[in-house]
Amino acid sequence: MNLPLRILLTADPEIPVPPRLYGGIERIVDGIAVELRLRGHKVGLVAHPDSTCEVEQLFPWPGARSERVRDSLMNTWTLLEAVRLFKPDVVHSFARLAFLAPLLAMRVPAIMSYQRRTGGRKLRIAQSIGGRAFQFTALSEFIAAMGREAGGRWSVIPNFTDTGYYRFVPDVPPDAPLVFLSRVERIKGAHTAIAIAQQSGRRLIIAGNQVDTAEGRDYWCTEIEPSLEPGKIDYIGAVDDAQKNELLGAAAALLVPVEWGEPFGIVFAEALACGTPVISCPLGAVPEVVRHGEHGFLVGCVAEGVEAVSRLGEISRAACRQWVERKFSRGVVVGQYEQLYLELLKASR
Repeated sequence: MNLPLRILLTADPEIPVPPRLYGGIERIVDGIAVELRLRGHKVGLVAHPDSTCEVEQLFPWPGARSERVRDSLMNTWTLLEAVRLFKPDVVHSFARLAFLAPLLAMRVPAIMSYQRRTGGRKLRIAQSIGGRAFQFTALSEFIAAMGREAGGRWSVIPNFTDTGYYRFVPDVPPDAPLVFLSRVERIKGAHTAIAIAQQSGRRLIIAGNQVDTAEGRDYWCTEIEPSLEPGKIDYIGAVDDAQKNELLGAAAALLVPVEWGEPFGIVFAEALACGTPVISCPLGAVPEVVRHGEHGFLVGCVAEGVEAVSRLGEISRAACRQWVERKFSRGVVVGQYEQLYLELLKASR
């Protein structure tokens, strides 16, 4: 196998790579591109026109919305042209499966990575068209299981966090606050975090954007805002990366008791990278990121959450950091993608 490889990455057209504020998938794509280039590979990128990711060549999407039929047709053609011009060894897509359709028929080696829930016979059809030159990845076993049920070849490669950016904090004061950092909506469990903090007698800092829908506004007005109390339950709004680094590092625990199946939950890995234990619920991929009793606690109700807060001293902050370095650092994760590229190229020849 000839090295270095030529890798063409794709991201959805809605948000630049890297994102200016929120954009988890776009942040992952940017990190993959950076790491692949550090390893000597040549990287092209098909993404939002305002993307500033440093690559050998940027191919901007002409269609701004993934769900519009006309935009999707234009973007499918753009990806085909990008392949013709960049001549990649592998196309690695974090965008829409439909954009890959002509490439699958041409048996161009390609990987489709899912960062969200998936399913449907489209997966089986894509695999049958792409054959040995095509396969799927998922960011967790939770998501991969959905994909396998529909069809296709699946590998699990998790998301990563930048361990060079997130600072390890070995100790925090006894009165360090609990932190809720996520979208402030019911499925993320902000109301449960408030109840746990109140019954524990601990300060809670809530950070994250509110949801601007009728349901989201009602949730905020009836279940969050009435509980806010300066110095006890504080809401500080959305935070940028620097603020997130400070907030997570200074926390006694990240408290996000989710009520849905998390596809991954990158904020959990970010907290652990700071050495901060996590209190959440054993739903979705959370148990793949947080081992109960080792990196925090996975609870099923408010009472169990209160007990978990009282047991935070049992968790080694150093062990939390080491877990992320072994499993969720950028170098480890991109190394897994690199190995998959080589295996796919070998299988497709």
